[in-house]
Amino acid sequence: MTILETKALRKIYGSGEAEVRALDGVDLQVEKGEFAAVAGTSGSGKSTLLHMLGGLDRPTSGSVTVDGKNIFSLKDEALTIFRRRKIGFVFQNYNLVPVLSVYENIVLPIQLDGQKPDTAYVEQIIETLGLEKKLRNLPNNLSGGQQQRVAIARALAAKPAIILADEPTGNLDTKTSLDVMGLLKITSQKFSQTIVMITHNEDIAQMADRIIRIEDGRIRSAQGTHGEEA
Repeated sequence: MTILETKALRKIYGSGEAEVRALDGVDLQVEKGEFAAVAGTSGSGKSTLLHMLGGLDRPTSGSVTVDGKNIFSLKDEALTIFRRRKIGFVFQNYNLVPVLSVYENIVLPIQLDGQKPDTAYVEQIIETLGLEKKLRNLPNNLSGGQQQRVAIARALAAKPAIILADEPTGNLDTKTSLDVMGLLKITSQKFSQTIVMITHNEDIAQMADRIIRIEDGRIRSAQGTHGEEA
């Protein structure tokens, strides 16, 4: 089942000689439960693509469909609600609220939506990510790897259709990066969670199910990490 799809997605900045085609006709499909990595160098368009997939910026033309909904058919307020309910984010800088405990950070998006957390599900996520003994800590009392685990737990807790991870290991050392990637892969499999991850790191990309390579705003290839065309 296709959970995420883009059609002829374009984002153009400027005009005339100053025109920059950050995205130049991107067609992409991601299946439910898939862990896909979007890999490319700086300036390739991967971050712009992530912003479009998450509804954080509107395209010049084209469409993004998440869980059957063309997200850019929604007005701003409705898009904000849809994003909160259907799209989880994991950022390079964690984006945790410093005055809230680990547990409060994890359930915050659910509470902002006026909902009650699925306690059993949240506890399962916490156990999977090894955060049981850190729930009362504030973020500044955690290591970078622990903070990123909290960010992953927060993204999972609302049961989103997709999780978008923007260079999730960018601020971590090699060992911690591999630990976090292992946890992302485990959570993808255990909770049948769809994850799209942006990265410039080839070793990190290889840990995904499929690598989508982007260059000059266009998809150049999409290949399973065992070499098959995808």
